[in-house]
Amino acid sequence: MTQLCRAALLALAGPALATAVLAQAPASRSEPSRDSAAEFLPVPPNVKAEGLPPIPASIVQDLAPYASSRRALLLGWHPSRRQILVTTAFDGNTFQIHSVAGPGMDRQQMTFFPTGAGIAAGGVAAGNVGAWYSPDGSYVLFSKDATSGGEAMQLFRFDLATRKTTLLTDGKSRNGLPVWSHRSGLIAFESTRRGGHGGADRDLWVMDPTNPSSARLVSEVEGKWSVADWSPDDSELLVVNAPAENTRSSVWRVNVKSGQKTQVSPEGSPAVWRSPVFSPDGRYVYVLTNRDSETLRLWRGEPANGTWKPITAETDDLESFGLSPDGKNIAAVFDSTTSSRVELIDANTFKVRWAPKLPAGQLMGRSPLWRSDSSEVAFSLWSLRTFGDVFSVSARSGAVERWTKSEFGAFDPDSLPEPEIVRWKSFDGLTVSGILYRPPARFSGPRPVIITIHGGPGGPTSRERPRYLGRSAYLLNELGIALVFPNVRGSWGFGKAFGRLDDGMKREDSVKDIGALLDWIETQPALDKNRVMVNGVSYGGYMTYAVAEMYSARLRGALAAAGISDFITYLETTDPTRPEDRRAEYGDERVPEMRDFLKRISPITNASKLRIPLFIVHGANDTRVRPAQAEEMARIVRANGVPVWLTIYGDEGHEFWARAANNNFWFYTWITFIKQYLLN
Repeated sequence: MTQLCRAALLALAGPALATAVLAQAPASRSEPSRDSAAEFLPVPPNVKAEGLPPIPASIVQDLAPYASSRRALLLGWHPSRRQILVTTAFDGNTFQIHSVAGPGMDRQQMTFFPTGAGIAAGGVAAGNVGAWYSPDGSYVLFSKDATSGGEAMQLFRFDLATRKTTLLTDGKSRNGLPVWSHRSGLIAFESTRRGGHGGADRDLWVMDPTNPSSARLVSEVEGKWSVADWSPDDSELLVVNAPAENTRSSVWRVNVKSGQKTQVSPEGSPAVWRSPVFSPDGRYVYVLTNRDSETLRLWRGEPANGTWKPITAETDDLESFGLSPDGKNIAAVFDSTTSSRVELIDANTFKVRWAPKLPAGQLMGRSPLWRSDSSEVAFSLWSLRTFGDVFSVSARSGAVERWTKSEFGAFDPDSLPEPEIVRWKSFDGLTVSGILYRPPARFSGPRPVIITIHGGPGGPTSRERPRYLGRSAYLLNELGIALVFPNVRGSWGFGKAFGRLDDGMKREDSVKDIGALLDWIETQPALDKNRVMVNGVSYGGYMTYAVAEMYSARLRGALAAAGISDFITYLETTDPTRPEDRRAEYGDERVPEMRDFLKRISPITNASKLRIPLFIVHGANDTRVRPAQAEEMARIVRANGVPVWLTIYGDEGHEFWARAANNNFWFYTWITFIKQYLLN
């Protein structure tokens, strides 16, 4: 899965859009009487729905207090003014680009994309979309999917004077985030243009954004490469080659004129190398890596002589960093288990200059972003009390300022109990942990439980930490359901060894971690062992299928979204830039022994064991996990004589972040499923 945060999508809040209900019953269902038709929501025309009952229209208003939360996520700084770009959704539907002229000032909307075509909040959280001012501030570059979920990211120019948007790339290929040069006014980016949308190789390109026809191929490559930085004199690019981005990558210098590549990172045992940047004088390269360590650390290398030195301690797990433009300060973001910790470090002495006091929470999206004059650094924060807002820290004083304060709507998150970190022993003695959210104390007796398994399994956003749950607060506060978000083996943030415990033929060990969680639930008097559901997205969707098959007798139902049901066809048909990375995680299906294993553990092989109600959600344009996997799984499980709900969204891909109408309908149907099979 993408680094989609990826936190389970069900926890993401989108404003409720449905304020009126059409007086007709949903298609492909048993028809209610004409008098009662207005009591139900229609199935949107873009949704293929099978097996669903009528969805009560009252659910829209019931959910409204929990569906009004907004978020503001940082995109970039103005080159000369104290002003930032953020993405947020004021129309309740589409995330747009806004400017904010100072801390606490109003957001000024700049773009007005049609419904369902805006900058996706989830993508920003994962760091794969963004917006950037030009060096003179006359226009804004932004990255956006030009397809309906097909992840064909394109680059656009938005001219501030004319408000006109110009497509800069070819509209068909997959294009990476642009990186500005220091002197020449060019951008560099990676692109599959040579092979089109289905190309497996991400070549390196440069372009003058004021003249799209100036785009020039710098270097043809094989596999997955991404641009990270320019050398100070604009003669070279600093790029990352990541055949297996969560376990093995490397850093290279590429000559902009000749395309010649030279490896910068040292050879040795496999390690992750991320976010490299040049120092302003070009002498050093700073990079995030877990070389010779269980955790990610900040290292500094000298390409001229090949020497490398760690800056941060092995005991401190570094999430991300940002080097100030003047090279004097490093904004380092550390993982402090339940939240992120920010430090401003002197780049010469490596001593901490400031440890700003921020609200407990998790930093989102790309690395911390510095102003061009190096006076302050900004980032987005997500926490129990902040759904997504922008903060900055002064390099001179360490003072913290909050730029945005997004609305929670009618619901007060302070009314809910604090989440807890819970731990249990798995089948082999390994300690596994998760986050438990309890409903308010007014709900008496053992509470029903929903287990949400994150995507990933490995990756910087594939880990659960305490956070605001958005619409899922409805499940806590209105339905009295306890929510558990486990970090099964393979999750990021617990060291390299923990992350490899589910690789290859160890895949089902993570499924057994959920079995051990079910054992733990049985020991908790406040939780109802007889009313448990499981759900997950992407890899979490696979886990949901597998758990539902292995532990059907202990579950009430399951929801799998964008889930892998057949590992072999998944690896053979996924986006061609992904197989090498995924084979490092799941195993190589081209090897006969591994092929037999993957076939044996695939949910579609074991579908006859799934004996509980199943809800499958998928996007028709998903290029990672093809929708045929969902449809085939639904067909086979129906033969078990259990209820199967299937929804295929015709204008969605692997993620459901951008189109609030789709996200809303999904949540309405999910609540109906919960009420029918968990609570009744």
